[in-house]
Amino acid sequence: GRAYASNRNVDHGPDDRSNVSVLSPYIRRRLVTEEEVIAAVLKRHGLVASEKFIQEIVWRSYWKGWLEIRPTVLERYYAELISANDTLARDGALNRRFLSAIEGRTGIDCFDAWAGELIQHGWIHNHARMWLASIWIFTLGLPWQLGADFFYRHLLDADPASNTLSWRWVAGLHTAGKHYLARAENIDLNTNGRFKPYGILNERADALNEMEGHPLPMPLTDPERVHEHRVALLLTEEDLHAESLGITAKVEGIAALPSLCAADDDSPAMRFARGAIADGCIRASAYFGVPNEMLSADRIAAWARDLDVKEVVTAYAPVGPVQQQLIELRKTLAQVGIRLTQLRRDWDSKSWPHATAGFFKLKTKIPSLIAHLAKN
Repeated sequence: GRAYASNRNVDHGPDDRSNVSVLSPYIRRRLVTEEEVIAAVLKRHGLVASEKFIQEIVWRSYWKGWLEIRPTVLERYYAELISANDTLARDGALNRRFLSAIEGRTGIDCFDAWAGELIQHGWIHNHARMWLASIWIFTLGLPWQLGADFFYRHLLDADPASNTLSWRWVAGLHTAGKHYLARAENIDLNTNGRFKPYGILNERADALNEMEGHPLPMPLTDPERVHEHRVALLLTEEDLHAESLGITAKVEGIAALPSLCAADDDSPAMRFARGAIADGCIRASAYFGVPNEMLSADRIAAWARDLDVKEVVTAYAPVGPVQQQLIELRKTLAQVGIRLTQLRRDWDSKSWPHATAGFFKLKTKIPSLIAHLAKN
């Protein structure tokens, strides 16, 4: 409640997360849904006391909606990341600075500690993420795209929208000219004096800029609906709460696609991703009363034919690698006469259209967005 609003910006370190929820990895893959979390918080604290916490939940929806209606921004990032890695391979000095950053050897105590936390735990405090990203860009002078990729490969809660757009925001590219500068005084205050990087941070840097502006927002596609009475259910790591998708057709079988997490196989992020998918499968099997199996995308068509179904149903995947995988799968299934239906949640359909500009527009819609939850 109010304690979160007052204390959420303080990073006590990895041994004390009592002032934040650490729910983001679970919400990111919808092991719990935004509505579940908000309903529980409203019941306990009410809207006034929990407003700041709810806003933080809605930020993730904002990032997803903003990218959903501007997908070319992610395409641009991927192209820039390839270019940045090519430069890294050619520029020895840049490569040495990059390696010192990801290995926590920059000599900036706070940065090195956070980089180590990220690799060891797969999670760092949100304020520390902002500080680290700012130091990466403005003090170390490293390409922001490499920093975003570093986060994406290690964070338990990394998703393409929140990760990419948050780095762009710190750099001053999301809201042109408005960047985030890590300041020693702020770090000292909000780490309880653990770190005091006075005199070593660039606190006067200008925002980055880019030649291309934001593309115009595209309208959302219409939500899809289930057509058949018998279906197969496909789970992806984008949404592992199949029991709340409102599927009334008879589910004949459940399959899950392996994680597309970019992390190393034994990293905390990959272990969490695998565990999340397993958990989603167990709950879905219990709810629909059918077994589950893990299948690669190229085996889904044969699996659906074996079940003798004409429709595969899955939760909608927002812009990113999983969505691209489903686009290709839709084509493959169509060739054998099977429909792929992506069910978009009402939460997304109601929140994403308000992500056309800054967060404020969606923020003003929060009371109406959660009104039905407050009544329950």
